[in-house]
Amino acid sequence: MQTGYYAATGGMVAQFNRMDTIASNLANANTAGYKRDQLITGDFARLYKTAQSELPIANQTEAAAQYFNRALSRVPQITDAYTDQSLGAMQRTDNTFDLALSKEGQFFAVNTPQGIRLTRDGSFTLNDEGKLVNKQGHEVLAADKTPITFNPQDSVITLDKNGQFSTNVPGTTQMVANKRLLVVEPQNIRNIMKEGNNLYLPEAADPLTPLAESGSVMQGFIEKSNVNAVNEMIALVEANRLVGMYQKAMDSQMNDLNKDAIEKLAVTRR
Repeated sequence: MQTGYYAATGGMVAQFNRMDTIASNLANANTAGYKRDQLITGDFARLYKTAQSELPIANQTEAAAQYFNRALSRVPQITDAYTDQSLGAMQRTDNTFDLALSKEGQFFAVNTPQGIRLTRDGSFTLNDEGKLVNKQGHEVLAADKTPITFNPQDSVITLDKNGQFSTNVPGTTQMVANKRLLVVEPQNIRNIMKEGNNLYLPEAADPLTPLAESGSVMQGFIEKSNVNAVNEMIALVEANRLVGMYQKAMDSQMNDLNKDAIEKLAVTRR
């Protein structure tokens, strides 16, 4: 089998993975706080050069591993994936419990059955117990990592840019401080992992220290997805064309070149 067939196959698989990622981005184009995913394509030779100094083996390993054909080492593959944490557009809703963060890298925290999770989706509401919850019913956490609860008499609820809630004294316009919203900035944002329902799993070692002055909380706003549907559609068309190109290359390798090789072999044996 020609080595070109491996390269074409690797390129096609990489584009299929890219199409899956693009489809996921498009499906979440209208999901509040969603961040688009991106893939990075590389090859074995490039990966080896990057990680060579970190390997616990001698440098002659590459020379010893002669079974790695030079052409095969250049087969395209997905080497990394990352989440674009750039801000989405802010949409005004004027809903008391619609919250947004105007700075990159900051997150709300919610308490799930699996533990604390992070989110940029600030579409919150109150449950029957008066607790602030997200769309899945998970409790939104205060700076002391306890639920945020309001009384039925709290007719006026305000929130400052640092996440401090204030409520009115029943029957008056006087405002008193309530709990402060937990806003955190992960120690290494590249290490948080996406989960379902627009949630992120933080690193186990991250203490999730509350930001004393986040300066980013916006009440009555929702952060829209940072997915650009037009750009994603263009990328999808491009990936589809590349799949077709790789398919033609594979057909050429399997049909034309193999046929030519057989004919030449037959001539040689005469």
